[in-house]
Amino acid sequence: MRRQNVLLIAIIIALGGFLFGYDIAMMSGTTTQLESLYNLNSFWLGFTTAVAIIGTIVGTIIIGKPAEKFGRKKSLILLSGLFAVSTLGSAFALSWGMLLFFRFVTGILLGCVTVVTPMFIAEISPAKKRGQLVLLNQFFVVTAIFLAFAVNYLLANIFESGSWRWMIGVEAIPATIFFLLLNLVPESPRWLINKGRTEEALAVFQRIKAENPEEEVRIVKVAVEQEEAIEHGKLFVRENRFPVMIAILIAAFNQLAGINAIMIYAPRVFEMAGFGTNASLLQSISVGATNLLFTFVALFLIDKYGRRTLLMAGSVGMVFFLGMLSKSFFTQNYSDLGGYGVMIYLMGFIAFFAFSQGAVLWVVISEIFPNKVRSKGQALGTFTHWIFAAALIWGFPILNNTVGGGISFGFFAAMMVLHFFFAWKVLPETKGKSLEDIQEEIKKRIK
Repeated sequence: MRRQNVLLIAIIIALGGFLFGYDIAMMSGTTTQLESLYNLNSFWLGFTTAVAIIGTIVGTIIIGKPAEKFGRKKSLILLSGLFAVSTLGSAFALSWGMLLFFRFVTGILLGCVTVVTPMFIAEISPAKKRGQLVLLNQFFVVTAIFLAFAVNYLLANIFESGSWRWMIGVEAIPATIFFLLLNLVPESPRWLINKGRTEEALAVFQRIKAENPEEEVRIVKVAVEQEEAIEHGKLFVRENRFPVMIAILIAAFNQLAGINAIMIYAPRVFEMAGFGTNASLLQSISVGATNLLFTFVALFLIDKYGRRTLLMAGSVGMVFFLGMLSKSFFTQNYSDLGGYGVMIYLMGFIAFFAFSQGAVLWVVISEIFPNKVRSKGQALGTFTHWIFAAALIWGFPILNNTVGGGISFGFFAAMMVLHFFFAWKVLPETKGKSLEDIQEEIKKRIK
């Protein structure tokens, strides 16, 4: 039997996060060109940018049953292939309507990928390394964000016009690589056990060098049988009300930090602070680099200090830096720290977000649901995440044109105060525990 390191398998699966991160950040370089090319006001510019995010909401709704029926591996293979096609459709769009259509389709595919990827990694990872391995998904997200900012800057300087088509079209390359590499990974052993394919699951545990493959199979099988005795795969039942609440709140707070709105409109934020277009694109790279660096730091912290500690520490830092951004835009004093105050405050916010919410979100959502409803629970958390993301990405240009950056960043800071108390008082700690042990603890909470 061919043996594989579980780290290598997780890295391949986590390339799904790369597609998501690149697509989100890539759009930041296209907004000015699309606004001019199609004569868009702030409302329609926001819609054009957010249409893919709206698509992700649809994707999170429809992927649950296919992922359960066909498995994690086959689902990702199909999704990555279609993603490559949809990005080329957007790049070669002949009209605004055609662009919107393909961006919407791309969003649907991304929504599906963001549900399946962290869930797949969680189901194949040993308990002691699960946080770190699931975090690889976010690490690839932020790596892609950094690369997207850098590639956008290079393409904008290479092509005098139409660089937005290249920015979008480049996405077909990582999608194709992802499609090919997925053929090298095994199916989720927990999904196989859910389907009664115990021998295949045992072979997978042996293939990934589990410490005790037979015991792993026995534990998962017992957990599945207990879940079936209670409910037949229903998410919204009394036994699941606590993980449902956690998934919704942690996903909502993630976006109420303003992260995706800030990432997509980073060049515009710098322009609001008085920087030119080229300088704004260049400084956005510093934002992406900060995000990458501190997500890398989180790889070494999440399984050592736990999920709650990172979230609470991150909340404190985000409140401070979002507050300083709010102050800068309220007073319109951009001369702080030698004129680079806005850039430094943004980088500070990104740093604290990256090693806290950015690192923890998908790990927690992938951990807190029972095996039988994990795909539905992951879809619920992702659906909530994208609902809030779509609203903020669509509304950010309008909000800044009406009430200004001061109120926008002040609102985000206030939400992070609430997030601190959520992490402190509500969220359970899951580090170092098997998925089945986490369920036993949750059962004790609701009795």
